[in-house]
Amino acid sequence: MAAREHGLPPPRSTGELRELLHAHLYVEGGEDYIRLDEHSLRVRTDDDEVDLAYYFLDDAALAAEPDRLAYLVHEAWPLPSAAADAADAPVTYAVFLDSHDDQRIAGTPPVELPGVRLPDLAAHLRFADPRRHPSWPTALLVLRALIGPDEPGIDAALARCNRWPGFDHWDPPELPAEHGAAHRHALRVLDEGGTVGHRRPAASLLRVTDHLAQFAMHRGDDLGHVQWFLFDTAWAAAQPALARSLLHYAGHWDPLDGSG
Repeated sequence: MAAREHGLPPPRSTGELRELLHAHLYVEGGEDYIRLDEHSLRVRTDDDEVDLAYYFLDDAALAAEPDRLAYLVHEAWPLPSAAADAADAPVTYAVFLDSHDDQRIAGTPPVELPGVRLPDLAAHLRFADPRRHPSWPTALLVLRALIGPDEPGIDAALARCNRWPGFDHWDPPELPAEHGAAHRHALRVLDEGGTVGHRRPAASLLRVTDHLAQFAMHRGDDLGHVQWFLFDTAWAAAQPALARSLLHYAGHWDPLDGSG
C-alpha cells in the first residue's frame, strides 16, 4: 500500500529495498526488527495483543538453511512421527511455542531433559523436584502435575492440559513441589471448572506417538493455536532438520539469526 500511496519506484538493489522498508514498513520495535538479505526478509512486530513475526524466504534460503527453516515451511499438521535409532545418549526436548508465560514470540526457551526418552517422560517428571529446575515454564509444571500416579505416558495428561484454566491467567499457578500433592491440587482445579478464556478445547489437536507428542491448543478464534512439541533423540535422528529448526525457533524469533 505504501508503494502505491507514495508512488515509490521499484528498488534496484537489496540496499534500496532495505531503505524503503525502514522508511515505510510499520513495525512495533527498532530497526533490528526488519532484517533483510539477498534471499529473505524477516520482520518482527505485534498486533497490539501478541508479539508476532513473518517471513519471506526464497528457494535459495530454504536450500541453504534447512536446519533453521524446516519447521517454518512445514505446512501439514501433525509433523511426521517416524523415529530412528539415535547414536547419542537419550534426551527429551520440550518446546512450547507461543507460551502463555510470556506474550513475546520465542519467550519460552526449549527445555532439555538429558537421559530421558519420551516413553519414560511421565515417570521422570513424577520423580523430578521442580524446585531444582526454576527455569521450567508453567506449561511443563502443569503437565507434570496432571500426570497420574500410575500413568505410563503423557497422553492423558496432555488431554487434561487442554482443560486447564490457568493458561489464560497472567500469574502462573501455584502447584506443590511433591508430585502427589501437585496432582491432587491440579485435579481439584479441573473439577472446579472455570473459564478457559476464549479457548475452545474441542478445537484443539493432540497426537502422541512413541517419540513425538504434538499438541495444538486452541487459544482463540483470532489467535489460533498454541503449539507444544515434546520429542526425544530417536525422533530427532529421523527428522534432524525439523528437530533443529524447532529448537532454534523456540529460542529466537529470527530463524536465521547468527546463521552464515
